[in-house]
Amino acid sequence: MLDVPAQGSDDGDDREPFMTDALIVRRSTKRDGLKNRLEGWALSHLGPMWHVMQAVDPIERVVNRALINAACEKAPPRPYALSTRDDYTSWTSLTDRDYSARQLPPVKRDSLPDAESVAQLFERGPRMVECPKSTVLFAYFAQWFTDGFLRSKRPPDSAPGQPRDLRFNESNPEVDLTPLYGHDPAMTKALREGEGGRLKFERIGDEEYPPLLCDRNGAVKEEFKSIEVIGMSRLDIEQRRTLLAMGSDAANGHIGYATINILFLREHNRIARELERKHSDWDDERLFQTTRCILTVVLLKLTIEEYINHIAPYEFQFKFDPRGFDRAAWYRPNRVVAEFNLLYRWHPLIPDTLRVHGEDLPIAATLFGNELIKRHGLGEMFDTASHQRAGKVGLFNTAGWFHDKTTLRSIGQARALDLAPYNDYREDCQFPRVTDFDQISSDVRVRDALRKVYGTVDGIEFYIGLFAEDARPNSVLPSLLGRMVGVHAFSQLMTNPLLAPAVYNEATFSREGMEMIKSTNCLADVLHRNVPAAARGCQARLTREGWKRA
Repeated sequence: MLDVPAQGSDDGDDREPFMTDALIVRRSTKRDGLKNRLEGWALSHLGPMWHVMQAVDPIERVVNRALINAACEKAPPRPYALSTRDDYTSWTSLTDRDYSARQLPPVKRDSLPDAESVAQLFERGPRMVECPKSTVLFAYFAQWFTDGFLRSKRPPDSAPGQPRDLRFNESNPEVDLTPLYGHDPAMTKALREGEGGRLKFERIGDEEYPPLLCDRNGAVKEEFKSIEVIGMSRLDIEQRRTLLAMGSDAANGHIGYATINILFLREHNRIARELERKHSDWDDERLFQTTRCILTVVLLKLTIEEYINHIAPYEFQFKFDPRGFDRAAWYRPNRVVAEFNLLYRWHPLIPDTLRVHGEDLPIAATLFGNELIKRHGLGEMFDTASHQRAGKVGLFNTAGWFHDKTTLRSIGQARALDLAPYNDYREDCQFPRVTDFDQISSDVRVRDALRKVYGTVDGIEFYIGLFAEDARPNSVLPSLLGRMVGVHAFSQLMTNPLLAPAVYNEATFSREGMEMIKSTNCLADVLHRNVPAAARGCQARLTREGWKRA
């Protein structure tokens, strides 16, 4: 999620090697920018110095704050002058958050390559190129986490195949655990048990799961009428019978999504029970609301200390410390940005098959996989995903299953918004504009394909350019993509109202809640306290076991 500029080789040459099965030549780094290269080298080297800094709390706090500020300042801060409502600034465009903000003004382009030709730039060959660092659990978490606040307008069931409308948002722009609690009060109320601050659940053996959404006839139960599921009208009875009552309309769409959501449901109920034991005078409403606040901050902490640190190539490990940011120029109210929504299409991470209980299943076979989770247990789902390699984020590495469903639609969405060209976003994010294809990628196939489709580097579209660049050493994302994620993610996370100076305290979370936040450092902590004793040896790893820095 972090920006780290591309780095030159140690011998002083301005070209860097990049390893893959394709024909590789050195990539020219002369348009990376000297300041970017120096920053990148220092932050991804000099390990002993960074480790010493992190051993001294006051120094760590200062450095942590400085690096987060630096990441957020790599592009102009919010509020942006334009939104997807109009191509000029108005009070409505500045304040109506149903419209997405724009990082850059729209650019009308007279001619663009055929969308099908562009989509072929993403298609995976006969074998997936593996990410050196990431597990499939990272892909699961990324999808689940971002669906909570990057929710473009869903098409109605009456318009199957119609793409989502990126101009409009349908969720709270804050990170608020929408996948668990739902995106409106009616959904939240339907999911609550109404006693002890807990969410509704059913117990299977010694594990908790969300209740079934539908009855045996495939009809949504009366208590869950306010819960929506994408494409419900197109599901048959057997598929409907597998659906779980969860907060997001996408929560039933994928086995990985449901796996993460089930874990957080269990953690919510565990926290609520702990608070009920300590505060017998609290009613259901206070128990629920306090639990939700605690768990949301736990998620913010995990996102920074595990998810972002996994993405970043830095030697310095970011810490969750909300103090001292409220006077920064970027500390402004959150708003979903159209470019941020689009750049999070990390489908190359997903392998052609997903492993479940030793069996490799096609993606389609995992779309209604809730029964698989119940059969094998939550611990095993995390453990298996922690041992399967994710794909490398980049061109020519997206499974064919995604071609019509996401790749073509994403290209169309970007064009419908008239997004500025790739080079304009490089310049806006403090990278020099590239002047030749050899400054983008060391993969000859990527260079030749971009040249054939676009002719010149200035013709490359934003969405394609993000994925065309080489992945950065020790990271999972290319340079511009990583930088933009850092700009928007940190500013989105650290401005959450729960982290405001007057809010982040024991009066909000309770003494027990503050201790829960403090003692939770990784996803494995949450997993091991929410699975049976026999499953506590299961892993929950975003970074593959045995990975070492290059």
